[in-house]
Amino acid sequence: MYDYLIVGAGLFGAVFANEATKKSKKCLVIDKRNHIAGNIYTKNEEGINVHVYGAHIFHTSDDEIWEYVNRFARFNNYINSPVAIYNDEVYNLPFNMNTFSRMWGIKTPAEARKIIDSQIGNLNITEPKNLEEQALKLVGKDVYEKLIKGYTEKQWGRPCSELPPFIIKRLPLRFTYDNNYFNDKYQGIPIGGYTQIIEKLLEGSEVKLNTAYSDFIKNNGQVAEKIVYTGMIDEFFGYCYGPLEYRSVRFETEKLDTDNYQGNAVVNYTSSSVPYTRIIEHKHFEFGTGPKTVISREYSQEWNVGSEPYYPINNEKNNTLYEKYKTKSQECPNVIFGGRLGMYKYFDMDKVIRCALDIAKKELS
Repeated sequence: MYDYLIVGAGLFGAVFANEATKKSKKCLVIDKRNHIAGNIYTKNEEGINVHVYGAHIFHTSDDEIWEYVNRFARFNNYINSPVAIYNDEVYNLPFNMNTFSRMWGIKTPAEARKIIDSQIGNLNITEPKNLEEQALKLVGKDVYEKLIKGYTEKQWGRPCSELPPFIIKRLPLRFTYDNNYFNDKYQGIPIGGYTQIIEKLLEGSEVKLNTAYSDFIKNNGQVAEKIVYTGMIDEFFGYCYGPLEYRSVRFETEKLDTDNYQGNAVVNYTSSSVPYTRIIEHKHFEFGTGPKTVISREYSQEWNVGSEPYYPINNEKNNTLYEKYKTKSQECPNVIFGGRLGMYKYFDMDKVIRCALDIAKKELS
């Protein structure tokens, strides 16, 4: 018997396990994959820590969370400054004066504001009905057409005119020459990758990999007093109300005999004519200087039952469906649902840690 069966060896499950073991609780952690760390898993190839499931840049303004993660790894001073390529044009992200200067050949914030305000004024959009209208009202036609439309439609697999406006309501516009994507106080990449953090968090817990919950629980129904479940909440209940919707991602990763493929860690491809959304060059996350490089192309695609879910689609339809599952979860007082899939919510890494710590504190007090 264990005190807790923790389903998922990702960030939420590992943080909870660490807090529980500090309280002398006995934890069994299982994961269907053949490795720990979930989607933040990093694997060393050619001396490069490859972000196997896509780029993960740690950023937070929470002093306590920054102090917490630094117990388990040293962080470098990486600043996320993506580049966007539209046909033969290269732009800085997020949208800032470097972007506007490149697009319109201007120098001052006043010039940029004048162009954007003029484009918005000509559209006569009062109450945006969809993402396209929302984006046009925020940034005007040029920025929308070159840097938002194609990328967003690839990301979500739907025309912008069919996507809800809330997805892009907080689109950042900066009238400064600042390419730092985040506004948080702290930012960086753990030197040596993320997997080491999870390894340290899981010290003191028993871990079983290649172990799917549905198979394991059939023969081990009484293995623990409580379950911490970080998988899909709809799957846990056998999709009894129907499946929630997600976007999935397919990665094409290759090693190249060059020391520098694209000159930046993250390059977005915003034209609809390019099938992938972005290319990640992993060595730049840790300022690598070796003779080879590893890149990953990311293809956004529809999720189907049985494939890997990445991004919850938090529109009105899915949020309503999730509430039904959340209500049903009250019938299971010995199960704690957590994380991106268990709570059907996209979390940044610092928010996952905060949530796990808060739930563990309440549970273990």
